[in-house]
Amino acid sequence: MSRIGKMPVPLPKGVTFAVSTSNEVTVKGPKGQLTQKVDPDITFSTEEGQVVVNRPTNQKRHKALHGLYRALLANMMKGVTDGYEKKLELVGVGFRATVTGQLLELSVGYSHPVLIALPKEIKASAEQLKGQNPIITLQSFDKQLLGQLAAKIRMVRKPEPYKGKGIKYGGEILRRKAGKSAATGAK
Repeated sequence: MSRIGKMPVPLPKGVTFAVSTSNEVTVKGPKGQLTQKVDPDITFSTEEGQVVVNRPTNQKRHKALHGLYRALLANMMKGVTDGYEKKLELVGVGFRATVTGQLLELSVGYSHPVLIALPKEIKASAEQLKGQNPIITLQSFDKQLLGQLAAKIRMVRKPEPYKGKGIKYGGEILRRKAGKSAATGAK
């Protein structure tokens, strides 16, 4: 049996869980509402304030889906109660970020500023402390959307391996390269 799939997902207070006839799971909580399309073979049951994910057989496909949908359901539950946060750090001289409403403006060494429209589910803020790199903070109740947007922002200027300039995730450790070394008397 799948180790992850067989663990029940606790149903927090104030969160409602429903499965529609078209196999669409809906989780509604204080931060928002999320829906996820589910394979028709996977079933859900609610027992004593917990949601249990069940599979019909021990086929390899069913085992994979069992763990997948249990993990997605757990992420949805955490998202609508606590929410998720991702930080991005801009490393480079003159790199700046500003947030105006649902528009993120990045100045990351190009001849023009890069504008990124933010979905309504995501709240963003940018801060610049003296002597430190600018930090963009993204918050949302949807983990998948948050990760996609953070990856899209990072792709604007990926960190390069020599000086580490670019947009990196908060806490990301970059693998650095040595670069050219000076000639040691070779003619």
